[in-house]
Amino acid sequence: MQSAISFSASAAPVPRSDCAAAVPSSVAPRSLRFCGLRREAFGAKSLSSSLRSTRFSSSCLRRSHSGRVSASLGNGTPSNSGFDYDLLIIGAGVGGHGAALHAVEKGLKTAIVEGDVVGGTCVNRGCVPSKALLAVSGRMRELQNEHHMKSFGLQVAAAGYDRQAVADHANNLASKIRSNLTNSLKALGVDILTGVGTVLGPQKVKIGSGDTVVTAKDIIIATGSVPFVPKGIEVDGKTVITSDHALKLEFVPEWIAIVGSGYIGLEFSDVYTALGSEVTFIEALDQLMPGFDPEIGKLAQRILINPRNIDYHTGVFASKITPAKDGKPVTIELIDAKTKEPKDTLEVDAALIATGRAPFTQGLGLENINVQTVRGFVPVDERMRVLDANGELVPHLYCIGDANGKMMLAHAASAQGISVVEQVSGKDHVLNHLSIPAACFTHPEISMVGLTEPQAREKAEKEGFEISVAKTNFKANTKALAENEGEGLAKLIYRPDNGEILGVHIIGLHAADLIHEASNAIAMGTRIQDIKFAVHAHPTLSEVIDELFKSAKVKVETSSPVSEPVAV
Repeated sequence: MQSAISFSASAAPVPRSDCAAAVPSSVAPRSLRFCGLRREAFGAKSLSSSLRSTRFSSSCLRRSHSGRVSASLGNGTPSNSGFDYDLLIIGAGVGGHGAALHAVEKGLKTAIVEGDVVGGTCVNRGCVPSKALLAVSGRMRELQNEHHMKSFGLQVAAAGYDRQAVADHANNLASKIRSNLTNSLKALGVDILTGVGTVLGPQKVKIGSGDTVVTAKDIIIATGSVPFVPKGIEVDGKTVITSDHALKLEFVPEWIAIVGSGYIGLEFSDVYTALGSEVTFIEALDQLMPGFDPEIGKLAQRILINPRNIDYHTGVFASKITPAKDGKPVTIELIDAKTKEPKDTLEVDAALIATGRAPFTQGLGLENINVQTVRGFVPVDERMRVLDANGELVPHLYCIGDANGKMMLAHAASAQGISVVEQVSGKDHVLNHLSIPAACFTHPEISMVGLTEPQAREKAEKEGFEISVAKTNFKANTKALAENEGEGLAKLIYRPDNGEILGVHIIGLHAADLIHEASNAIAMGTRIQDIKFAVHAHPTLSEVIDELFKSAKVKVETSSPVSEPVAV
């Protein structure tokens, strides 16, 4: 659950290089692969025992007189470069974790620096605990929908919930995944160095407040982001809160204002309304959900906003928000987003600030290497290489994830980290950000990959080609109808002249799972005229995507040879 997606509409797809290398047999079983959150829990004693001989913990470090930590034996192939590590990663979130594990696969001696807790924002204050709350809201909605239950022939008594138990579910999930991530790093011998990492100079990082210094051939900055709070808003962590506080679910207000209607705000509106709150959105732009494809956003408003206990103010800023105090409610002063004239004053029980996220890059020591942030973001090129104040590359220094602002999603950070590891391992790799999917885990879900229709039309006009749009409806899908979840739409934006997929947008049951066939097709350069021959099990929701591709009208025949039939 992140707040912003940004990419260049003119960026051309880049072929994906093969970066799924096996772990060296001397390090782990040959069958080992990593995916998602990089196989957080291995859970197999055979893996632990096979790694025991190569495990490298902080106890193997010996401190020199200068305070530098030296490595006597490490994970991967021992470095002959004269550095303590081949790769040092500052930040142990999903991006840093993904990079570290891929580095071990590549035989690099690796350490990861963490000043807080392993897992970063996603695991501790973002994607993971929010999915636990959304799992609860989904079940509550289903149990509360008497008509829906009766359509199955089911009779259910009035549904209720235990707030503390719901909060505990979210906290326990975060704790479990955090532990799994930590254990996976330790199992593969990645050193976890506790403390804030500060870049002292080229290939040199200070750990914590003492005199401990480590050197590395290559360094990755992966420090993530924090909630962005606009000026004039006073956050007390109780009645005026950010997503960090909301995930603790310390209370469920009768009426809560949500400032911002992007991913974060929309998901929390799903949670709060399912638990009985009234919600008011405050959106600076003229329409809700401004980051979505307009057609999908309009349908989402009809499904997710209008039928629920939600109202909204668009085209306004919350210029001042004062927490509840001395029996007085939270007060929100609204001004016109364009004229800045006063518009209204709201009095609510609580306010959630969901205005996006800001990069966490302070204290990194970037001034020591002549790097100036741009609105807090570390400037990088298409290969995540850090640029200094003169626009020149800083040798051996990379930045991934929210800290560089290219695409503020946890899985994008992980993909960027893996791409960097490929490069430092000697294989050039450029990540195609237009192939990275995004999802909003409301009920029903929303997902997308690539360009929106307006972005695609702008690109087509600049580059001189036509685009077409194909759509399919969940009401035509057998599995969706069996679930009585026929409300939904899938939309394909493509080039009819060559079958290139420009964007896919879905709202409907399990949309977040369905998007990956499209994102993988974009990543691999697969054209519509080829993918429409893929076979999908029946009856499944995947047939929504199958019908979507089949309904597209492409002017060329198959663009790649068909494999010879296999005798059976």
